[in-house]
Amino acid sequence: MAGIKALISLSFGGAIGLMFLMLGCALPVYNAYWPLFLLFFYILAPIPYCISRRVVDDTDSASHACKELAIFLTTGIVVSAFGLPVIFARAHVMAWGACALVLAGNIVIFATILGFFLVFGSNDDFSWQQW
Repeated sequence: MAGIKALISLSFGGAIGLMFLMLGCALPVYNAYWPLFLLFFYILAPIPYCISRRVVDDTDSASHACKELAIFLTTGIVVSAFGLPVIFARAHVMAWGACALVLAGNIVIFATILGFFLVFGSNDDFSWQQW
């Protein structure tokens, strides 16, 4: 039952984050859909870590270069997702209010992605081979 509650709360968090992103794009005051490029960052962010979890065996306590590279790439993707709206706002492609809404959506979405890996990532009976 705890897994269902976690899944529902994570989906609610993802919906709130996407709502902030859509409000930053679609409000008549802003009316610029360039922030939708952030959807690519949301899709790309968990991929390096998922690949490294399949490659690296977690039974060894030593640090692995593959896992560290995955964390580095994920960090680069997350920082780029926060930097792109600021660049758009400074280039006058979108308004600063839309930038604030998109940054709030980024915080919620990336917290949701992190929450997913914290809740479902360490469970031993969950296997990525089912996918």
